[in-house]
Amino acid sequence: MAENTQGKGKGKTALPKKPKFNFYWIYGGLAILFIGIQFINFGGGAKEANWGEVKIMLQDGDVDKIVLVNKEFAEIFIKKDRLSEPKYEKVQGGNFGASGPNYIYYITSPDKFEEKVEASQINSSYDKIYISNSTRKNWGGELLGWIFPILILVAAWFFIMRMMSKNAGGAGGQIFNIGKSKAQLFDKGASVTINFNDVAGLEEAKIEVMEIVDFLKKPDKYTQLGGKIPKGALLVGPPGTGKTLLAKAVAGEAKVPFFSISGSDFVEMFVGVGASRVRDLFKQAKEKAPCIVFIDEIDAIGRARGKNAMTGANDERENTLNQLLTEMDGFATNTGVIILAATNRADILDRALMRAGRFDRQIHVELPDLEERKAIFNVHMKPLKVNNTAKVDFLAKQTPGFSGADIANVCNESALICARKSKKIIDKQDFMDAIDRIIGGLEKRNKIISKQEKKVIAFHESGHASVSWLLEHAHPLVKVTIVPRGKALGAAWYLPEERQITTFDQMFDEMCAALGGRASEEIIFGKVSTGALNDLEKVTKQAFAMVTYFGLNKEIGNISYYDSSGQSEYSFHKPFSEKTAETIDKEISKLVEKAYQKAKTLLTKNKAKLEQLANILLDREVIFSEDLESVFGKRPFEDKEKTEEEIIHTEPKKKKVAKKALPKTNTKKSPKPKEDKA
Repeated sequence: MAENTQGKGKGKTALPKKPKFNFYWIYGGLAILFIGIQFINFGGGAKEANWGEVKIMLQDGDVDKIVLVNKEFAEIFIKKDRLSEPKYEKVQGGNFGASGPNYIYYITSPDKFEEKVEASQINSSYDKIYISNSTRKNWGGELLGWIFPILILVAAWFFIMRMMSKNAGGAGGQIFNIGKSKAQLFDKGASVTINFNDVAGLEEAKIEVMEIVDFLKKPDKYTQLGGKIPKGALLVGPPGTGKTLLAKAVAGEAKVPFFSISGSDFVEMFVGVGASRVRDLFKQAKEKAPCIVFIDEIDAIGRARGKNAMTGANDERENTLNQLLTEMDGFATNTGVIILAATNRADILDRALMRAGRFDRQIHVELPDLEERKAIFNVHMKPLKVNNTAKVDFLAKQTPGFSGADIANVCNESALICARKSKKIIDKQDFMDAIDRIIGGLEKRNKIISKQEKKVIAFHESGHASVSWLLEHAHPLVKVTIVPRGKALGAAWYLPEERQITTFDQMFDEMCAALGGRASEEIIFGKVSTGALNDLEKVTKQAFAMVTYFGLNKEIGNISYYDSSGQSEYSFHKPFSEKTAETIDKEISKLVEKAYQKAKTLLTKNKAKLEQLANILLDREVIFSEDLESVFGKRPFEDKEKTEEEIIHTEPKKKKVAKKALPKTNTKKSPKPKEDKA
């Protein structure tokens, strides 16, 4: 007996896999059979005849009967005793056996056909043949005409839903599973490799989150004292600060089932789907408890209810939120299920979602400070080939207000710039170019600018640099350029001091420095241009905040019209009277004009030095703080000017101060360039 060795041993080819049976094959076979029946003639079929042949048959008396079908064609039956003649040898039997017609003659007019038949039998000695009429219906064709378009529509519907299911993925994509949750489960089979060691900075946030992980690992440690495991934690912070990365680290550290889903995955075009998906998500979570459910961008469904008057009360997002509130803390308890959520718009979330018992704790993930930026740079510079000139301390000082995502972008951009220059190793200048590109945009050296415009831009930027150098509380200058970058025709880079509170003098000096460009234009050229648009916008907002928010104006007094709840954006009424509004307008105008006059006074006293600095800028196109020091000397209010290396090595670490819930003062933003929009 021969042994089948295929698929066994080395070098043997495996048997080809049989295709899996699909029930749609039966539908396809039936459809092909149904359509084929319409085109098949059983028994060989009747022969088509012309009028000459029909006339001879009638005159010879061979015709048994003629049947006119639907007034379209005539079926001609030959007498059975005549079928044995040689001339009918090829048509013996007819269609559908002997009972069918032997010939078919297609007519154009029934009346004329009858006349022809009668005329051809006038001199015939045989019995006259009279035409009989028959009406037949093609049930198969008519049925196919009704069913076929419906089948096409059904097939198109199934095709569209199958494509939607492929794009959606998971159980929630299928048409019959549309109410199922789309949450991605990270269990033992799909482990996450990221842990807390991969998250640089965020020390306070990590402590809070690590405690949640500890709750799940050692619940008895807390419950034996009568404590309850918290229901949820909300990660709040600006974009790019690492909220989602922190959640990934939790998934890697917890070693428990981790459900990850986005807030937008609950919202669908079908009514009631969002609430159904929330129910299904918590049903799966209860089965896997203890576990963690992470909802990213929860503001997609957690927006405050009743704020959108256009959609009415029966809004799909509100129904989804109501179901989420019930599942988090309703009659049915979710033991061992902890909810993690992330958002950068905590101010618009519903109050019921933020109460204790649902999100018991809010973890603020803020922009990194100096020490945290150093740690983030260390993480992202590990895979880079960097020489000794690019020091982490220096780069961290050059990037105030940068988020973790911004720093990652700086490191990646520096590598791309280095490769573009065909260098083998990344140096300090590549990092500086990357920072400049991220802040100001790409250089546009081929932009056509006239000599007069270039001169105006040079004096404008020199005015900014000069005023900021001569004022005590203005930000220190890094560099000034008149090379177009992004939308700006010129730009000045400053290094903002990282402070938590700001005084009137500090904000006023910043306004003076911002107006230094326009003041320089007026002093040198006797007229101003539209290049100060960005400066005027910034100064006006700053003055408005000083008068109406921070209580830094004597006429308005110690009053703030700032609304931290965010409710005023939906209101049509101002929080102050018309008379107060007039006073606010006057005080804002007075404050801006005072800052402008101070900038003009400073530049008038130092007009010669301003011109000298502008000429250097026209010649080199880029100047640095060293060039200002050579023109103006050391800043008059500083006791000791520290060099860059001294700053890096001798500056002590700043103590961390607890932040109060104050409105933003724009003191911790990245040093963005001033745009000169001519």
